[in-house]
Amino acid sequence: MNGLQALLDGIMLGGIYGVIATGLSLVFGVLGVVNFAQAEFLMLGMYIAWFLWAWLGIDPLLAAVPTALIVFGVGFVIQRTLIERVLAAPPAAQIFLTVGLMMVLENGALLAFGSSFRSVNVPYQSEGFQLGSIFVGAPYLYAFLAAVLVSAALWLTLSKSWLGRAIRATAQDGMAAILMGVNIKQIYGLAFGLGVGLTALGGAVILPYITVSPTAGGQFVVLMFTVVVLGGLGNVAGALLGGLVVGVVQSLSAMVFPVQLQNLVLFLIFIAVLAFRPQGLLRES
Repeated sequence: MNGLQALLDGIMLGGIYGVIATGLSLVFGVLGVVNFAQAEFLMLGMYIAWFLWAWLGIDPLLAAVPTALIVFGVGFVIQRTLIERVLAAPPAAQIFLTVGLMMVLENGALLAFGSSFRSVNVPYQSEGFQLGSIFVGAPYLYAFLAAVLVSAALWLTLSKSWLGRAIRATAQDGMAAILMGVNIKQIYGLAFGLGVGLTALGGAVILPYITVSPTAGGQFVVLMFTVVVLGGLGNVAGALLGGLVVGVVQSLSAMVFPVQLQNLVLFLIFIAVLAFRPQGLLRES
């Protein structure tokens, strides 16, 4: 694999990583809660998209929208019934709750769906596009384009809409937002639902090239936290940039190191950022 091919592959992977991790960053930025169950919502999104494909014949890329809406509703209910109760609690209580939620979702999926791996079969699964010496797999390209569209829609929502301004105001100063007439409890629920819905959407669009099982989230959880730490925890734009960095580093490292050490450079960069720039790449010191 040449360097240009690896760079392109890394950018496409990074776009997906960015969208998946944006939800985690959004939840922390607004609620101040590190959601250790975030990767399980990706797994939940993959299962919902799989069932929409298996039962209704809906392509996972098209199923991404109803999947995100379903998980948004689930997230909203979870926030209002569970997360809301620990917002003012010590961080340890928040960690225990989200770790417990992670275990419930994973083991609930294991009980409901079994431990077998499931995959979809779509017409473009083995197709691709040749650009000189560079090959672009169709499933990866379509997933990346979906990630770009979602990122643009999220940016427009946060920067142009009343809801986006209310979310940003709540994240910056909850008391000031209340004085301006914002129902921050409602915003907390919407932000949590949006955060986990975005991650579930990412799970749906990667389904054409990844199998789903109850433990599917485990292969993404460390990458998600690496992305948000690189971009600055709570920084949505930083999560997108961090996703691109992670994807490119991971892909280029595969040219030098064996598969077992593919993430070595990535985690060395992760440790260096924590040590010398803990606020992330885009946050001011």
